[in-house]
Amino acid sequence: MLIAPSLLSCDFSIFRDEIIRADKAGADLMHLDVMDGHFVPNLTFGAPVIKKLRNATEKPFDVHLMISEPHRYIGDFADAGADIISFHTESDSDIGETLSLIEERGVKPALAIKPGTSPDVVLPYLDRLYMVLVMTVEPGFGGQSFMPDMMEKVTFLRKEIEERGLDTLIEVDGGIAKSTIATAAKAGVDICVAGTAVFGEPDAKEAIDTLKSLCE
Repeated sequence: MLIAPSLLSCDFSIFRDEIIRADKAGADLMHLDVMDGHFVPNLTFGAPVIKKLRNATEKPFDVHLMISEPHRYIGDFADAGADIISFHTESDSDIGETLSLIEERGVKPALAIKPGTSPDVVLPYLDRLYMVLVMTVEPGFGGQSFMPDMMEKVTFLRKEIEERGLDTLIEVDGGIAKSTIATAAKAGVDICVAGTAVFGEPDAKEAIDTLKSLCE
């Protein structure tokens, strides 16, 4: 299991230091939630902030766009240093065209789905995807409770990925904690985004190590 600490839960007043802390603690990726206040009812940060933080770590930047028109900003986030860009199937951008923009910039493309969205929507694009992000809470705010019924989507996608012989990864985001991560692992998740479960603990390394051990 790979752990991607959600920077949404870190102390923004020491943003760079929090990334360094997560890196030293054994994070596999850094998950950066970009929200526009329109697609979701919250505002976070954009490409200029990510660009300034890029040299804080060599770990991959997993940029999750929760914005209405992701196609307009793919170039900005690619230039800022995103290694993976996920955007929502529910956004206003054409999925195929937006994936092409990501691919053209040499960034790994991913699609995200909200809890109310069927995983069927990603199937036509599955062979183009580095990753599928299954939201296990309603996107917009950290600290929400894990939705265990979302694991049905994970098992459905895992079966489809294996039947097609693909290497597509499955990531979940929302409510990941010591009490829920084993459920995600059993369903076939590859990457767990963890916010409070990492940044809310006094020892981030111990928190990440514990989360990983619970998946064994």
